[in-house]
This record gives sequence, structure tokens and C-alpha cells, in this order.
Amino acid sequence: MSEHREVVSTIGRRDFTLQAALALLAGVVITIDGCGGSSSNPMAPATVVNDVHGTISANHGHVATITGAQITAANAVSLDIQGTATHAHTVEITQADLRSLQSRQAVTKDSTNNSSHQHTVTFTPA
Repeated sequence: MSEHREVVSTIGRRDFTLQAALALLAGVVITIDGCGGSSSNPMAPATVVNDVHGTISANHGHVATITGAQITAANAVSLDIQGTATHAHTVEITQADLRSLQSRQAVTKDSTNNSSHQHTVTFTPA
């Protein structure tokens, strides 16, 4: 009778990780662009846009943040700045305002007048 032996091959954790990474990257195309980036949309920012936190005049608990996603999308936003205050205010952010933020320019807006007052909010990109 012939004897049948099963051969078991083992690899270490490092080899397994390397092989797994190579398998994941097998279908990935990596493109490296020159300085400054390029885009088919001239209005699109060349870099990742971070959230921009507003500075609020006479603040008593309000919070104003425009997310990086909102800035990149460049669609007008009605921003609720209530935060921990006992009443709400909104700030209207236009497409032009968002383009200014994309260009790293400060934007200053007045909030709605609620509870007999309003606030001025200044968004200054880093």
C-alpha cells in the first residue's frame, strides 16, 4: 500500500500581512500628480478642506461650524448655531461664501435676530 502524506505549509504573520496587502493592492492604480494638483473642475479645491469653526460675537453658548464636506460641496447652507444656548440662531452661508472659504478667505455673517439680539459670526480658515 502506498502511504499518502499531506504537506502543510505555514507562513509567519509578517509574510501573511505582506501577501494580504499585495492581494488588496493588485487591482489598485496609484496616480501621482505634479506640484499643486490638478482638477477638471476649476472650482474644486486642490487639497482636503478642514472644518472651519466660527468666532461668535457676544457668545453665550452658541457654536458655529462649517464642515469640510459642506465647503467642498459648495451648496448654500443654513447653519444652526444654537449649541448650548437656550435659543437658536441661524446663519445663512451662500455658495460664494463657501468658495471664499475654499480659497482660505475669511467670511463674516450676521445671524438671525432671535431673543431680541443677533450675533456676528466670523469663519477664518486655517
